[in-house]
Amino acid sequence: MKKKATKKKKTTPTKKNSAAKKKAAVATKRAPAKPARSAAKQVPAPPSDEGKLTFNHAMIYSKDVARAMQFYREWLGFKLIEDFRFEGKSVYARLRAPGGDGTIALHQAGPGASVTSDGVRLYFEIRDLDDFCRGLQRRGFYFTQLPTMMPWGWRHAYLNDPDGHEISLYWAGENRMKKTVMKAAREASGKNSD
Repeated sequence: MKKKATKKKKTTPTKKNSAAKKKAAVATKRAPAKPARSAAKQVPAPPSDEGKLTFNHAMIYSKDVARAMQFYREWLGFKLIEDFRFEGKSVYARLRAPGGDGTIALHQAGPGASVTSDGVRLYFEIRDLDDFCRGLQRRGFYFTQLPTMMPWGWRHAYLNDPDGHEISLYWAGENRMKKTVMKAAREASGKNSD
């Protein structure tokens, strides 16, 4: 038995049908895109800590932000997060420490403003303190004090940034939170009060 060949009927859109499709397509193009849930998760939310104060960053005023930025990046290994410029000149920069989440901000000091920071010292901790300092010395960096055991039992090196802000590079080690810190300091200095 022979099957009868059937022709497919070619359909042509009616004007009404075609206009509705075009309208739907235009409406789709104009509709604002809904933010994807995954994109919203990528934006870090500010810390909540239930109303408790959190530390954000230290602001360091500088006579020359570009010079200070170069120091913190090239000598100490900080990563640039933001470099805000005014008339082509860096006036604010935010940098993250090479280890951890700590950040500093460099801010252009006003004309004639002092950047002296008596009573303030920046502390950066590094396990391989001696090796790190030797590396900086080989590159010609000047320390006001090379790594030394301090009376409280931590090793510290002191230096200044280009604006004269005092910096301590240190390693607390096993004496970080121990009550034997002063005893360790006495032993390191050769004084024994026993």
